[in-house]
Amino acid sequence: MLLRLLRRYLRPHRRLLVGVIFFQLLQSIASLYLPTLNAEIIDRGVATGDTGYILSTGAVMLGITVLQVACAITAVYFGARVAMGVGRDLRAAVFHQVGGFSEREVTTFGAASLITRSTNDVQQVQMLVLMTCTMLVSAPILAIGGIVLALQQDLQLSWLMAVSIPVLVIAIGLVISRMVPQFRLMQKRIDTINRVLREQLSGIRVVRAFVREDVETERFRRANDDVTATAYRVGRLTALMFPIVMLVLNVSSVAVIWFGAFRIDDGSMQIGTLTAFLQYLLQILMAVMMATFMAIMIPRASVSADRIGEVLATDSTVVPPSDPVTQLREHGTVELRDVGFAYPGAEQPVLTDIRFSVPVGRTTAIIGSTGAGKTTLVNLLPRLFDATSGTVLVDGVDVARLDPDLLWSRIGLVPQKPYLFSGTVASNLRYGKPDATDEELWAALAIAQASDFVREMPEGLDSVIAQGGTNVSGGQRQRIAIARALVKRPEIYIFDDSFSALDQTTDARLRQALERSLPEATMVIVAQRISTIIDADQIVVLEDGRVVGLGTHEELLESSPTYLEIVQSQLTVEAAA
Repeated sequence: MLLRLLRRYLRPHRRLLVGVIFFQLLQSIASLYLPTLNAEIIDRGVATGDTGYILSTGAVMLGITVLQVACAITAVYFGARVAMGVGRDLRAAVFHQVGGFSEREVTTFGAASLITRSTNDVQQVQMLVLMTCTMLVSAPILAIGGIVLALQQDLQLSWLMAVSIPVLVIAIGLVISRMVPQFRLMQKRIDTINRVLREQLSGIRVVRAFVREDVETERFRRANDDVTATAYRVGRLTALMFPIVMLVLNVSSVAVIWFGAFRIDDGSMQIGTLTAFLQYLLQILMAVMMATFMAIMIPRASVSADRIGEVLATDSTVVPPSDPVTQLREHGTVELRDVGFAYPGAEQPVLTDIRFSVPVGRTTAIIGSTGAGKTTLVNLLPRLFDATSGTVLVDGVDVARLDPDLLWSRIGLVPQKPYLFSGTVASNLRYGKPDATDEELWAALAIAQASDFVREMPEGLDSVIAQGGTNVSGGQRQRIAIARALVKRPEIYIFDDSFSALDQTTDARLRQALERSLPEATMVIVAQRISTIIDADQIVVLEDGRVVGLGTHEELLESSPTYLEIVQSQLTVEAAA
């Protein structure tokens, strides 16, 4: 998966990669040429006392060093551009893929894991690309060139390379083989600590209300300790690699000097040659050490690439139609024909044989006990899920055949848990209609019974809204969410228990304003309060995922025991009638 990702996302940066290779090649050639010049200075300058040769060759070495530095800087710059570009493209790809997921895929991966995959995992791959451009490209050039030039200097000492290089490679390979499973475990535990922290930040009010700070602190401590323990194991293995590299490097240096001294003593080798051979051997081992850095990063980047690949390879279960319907004859109608829905792996379906229709301009209410399937049912209308059986029709067309943008333009959804984005009141209201005027915003706020408290805010429409709307009350958050749907002016409104945080007076005023201001709009209202739905044109009663009652309030009081039980739990029959 790592290679596939790199091939795909490095392709747009081919020119920069060519530049990286070119300048790394020049840098490596300069590094390889310097020991040869140093040997000539010792043998032909220092040994003979030729000061002029020392100065002239030293000047050449200085010039080559300047060229080497310039090439290194340029190569690193190009490499950084490539790495940052790959990271940007990967994050964009993951974001785009996740944006197309249905609720099913998001739930399967989990929000915490998706965040980790788009940040930490992408960062691991990005860092690998950077290190590859700055180290791995030059490492084989230095190693191969160093071996060739070392053999030219003295063939008889080459057996030292034949021993030291395999010993170093084998030792590093053994350490890396133990690091791979630890890196995989590390990413999973980072997912866990992200999930725990996210839950605690989102539910901090619940934690404090139930005085569970100690319990949550202990839960975070365990997750934190798991990450720390894994990091310790990885750190110990990493720390073991560098002493191995330095041990092999130093032992090799001592061996070269030891055996080279005998050859100098018998006159078969010059001091400059020994110095050059030693420098080439050190360059070879340093190239292996640079590859060691890469060897440390490749396993973790490989694990991260697999996790990114899982996201990119997962297709949404809600697939856009290949030949979408883009023209509609009906406007504002909803119909469900024998609709059923079951979650993957569930023993029982959530919905079974749901049949009812919602005419244009009428209000249909859905009521039932907790877990009856109300939210799942209304999520099928905007196609957040696909029905596992039956057909859901909007404006006379199966939603699976409708162009997604056309479908969503017809529906205004106010979810059970209204979410506001960080920004201002105005930016949240314009979420569905970016070109809405201030007059339209105030009109929507007035219908949603939210204009009074928005006017009292310090900046009015420009007042700041925190992420999730945490700086406003639950009722205010719900009313702003309702106003956001109203600004969009769709043909069909879905209110999923959207009035639950409102008092009955505000609830009644809001429903009256909706009826007065949107007489032609089709509305589907999920509610728990009888007072919210008592005036609906038709009421659908759900029980265990089935329709057990359909009619007006008065009709259901006579025909539906389930509805009557719900009414009696809130009102007397006489008061409700």
